[in-house]
Amino acid sequence: MGFIKAFTGAVGGMLADQWVDFLQPPANLPPTAALFPAVPAGTNAGRGSNTKGSEHIITNGSKIVVPEGYGLLTFQEGQLTGFIAEPGGFIYSTDDPQSQSVFTGGGIVASTITQSWERFKYGGRPGAQQIAIYVNLKEIPNNRFGTQSEIYWDDAYLGAQVGAITRGTYTLRIVDPILFVKQFVPGAYYGADAKIFDFTDLDNDAAAQLFNEVVSSLAPAFSNYTNDPAKGNRMARIQGDSLGFAQSLSAAVEQGYQWASQRGLVIESVAIQSIEYDEDTRALLSDAKKADALSGSRGQSFLQQSMARGFEAAGESGGGGNMAMLGMGMQSAGGAVNFQQQGNQPGPYQNPFQGQQQGQQGYPPQQGDYPPQQGYPPQGQPQQGYPPQGYPQQGPPQGYPPQGQPPQAAPSPADQLAQFKQMLDQGLITEDDYEAAKRRALGLD
Repeated sequence: MGFIKAFTGAVGGMLADQWVDFLQPPANLPPTAALFPAVPAGTNAGRGSNTKGSEHIITNGSKIVVPEGYGLLTFQEGQLTGFIAEPGGFIYSTDDPQSQSVFTGGGIVASTITQSWERFKYGGRPGAQQIAIYVNLKEIPNNRFGTQSEIYWDDAYLGAQVGAITRGTYTLRIVDPILFVKQFVPGAYYGADAKIFDFTDLDNDAAAQLFNEVVSSLAPAFSNYTNDPAKGNRMARIQGDSLGFAQSLSAAVEQGYQWASQRGLVIESVAIQSIEYDEDTRALLSDAKKADALSGSRGQSFLQQSMARGFEAAGESGGGGNMAMLGMGMQSAGGAVNFQQQGNQPGPYQNPFQGQQQGQQGYPPQQGDYPPQQGYPPQGQPQQGYPPQGYPQQGPPQGYPPQGQPPQAAPSPADQLAQFKQMLDQGLITEDDYEAAKRRALGLD
């Protein structure tokens, strides 16, 4: 038994009246329906005149229409007898030698159907029960997932284990209908009085099992995504990369439950609706944002803004002493800015303070020899009457200024004005700030 292709393209309602039986999909199907029984046109929305056909018997010579995006499976006594994945109209035949059991149409399922058909095919004569079941070959949308508590995965960017509650939707596609039906779908969905197999039906135990497997695969999928260098190791990209995360989730599902190889199912795309991190992860993300903000040119900008705020605070407090101290600190602050700029340039790292450190190691000899104070031996010599303790002093201890050095004088008004002008040119202060600083430096305020 098998099928003979009778027509292609759209089929009008008049065909329902021309043959013994005319089978087609039921009306008002949900988009998440995967399997559903074919119904005679005479019982489908009042169309057709043949309403007295035998139940669960496909009359020899009956016509069956297969819409675009769907396939048709035929069963006899519970055994698979035929499959069509090519849109058009077909004549059901039990004795025509030209009848075929499989029409693939060269579509998405053509490469996998032949092997599955050879594995599960059944040849037989018409019996007491013949059933036609449609299978949805389109991308099946709006399959929801969500976690009631946090799931945890290793995040390469944060370098720690993170946790979150997540919700979203994914789309499925049946790529091997024969494998899907024979290996996974319960018999109630392709037997007598078959029900509609809906992936979102809460009473469908098989669909509920798929949901649970997706949820349990989320943690390894997130880990695969954030540890993939091609994704930049950034979780922030996941909500805009539905196809990329779908590949990670599909790989995790396949590794754990063999959807494609054992059930003929694949995940096409995933839409993440929300990711609610736990408290520890939010603290890690906050620290990571601060580290990002203080790196590169953005960190240099923050440093310059901090210098400008310090200048404004010193100016508002009044007094030439504050302005003088600010002027003395600008040179070291400028060195810090230069350090930031050097850090952003490519090339080997060089310590910007290396020259200063070399100059500070060991103090230069003091100009002229100071005579020893009366009553005390010269420095560096042991005191009379006592043995030398430890090592003789070879000069002032490191970390303390040489004795006899006068304190560093405050910068002159001219030096202050030159430094303020430089800050004005760099945009660190405003024109009003510069005028106020100039008046204070010259003693006009």
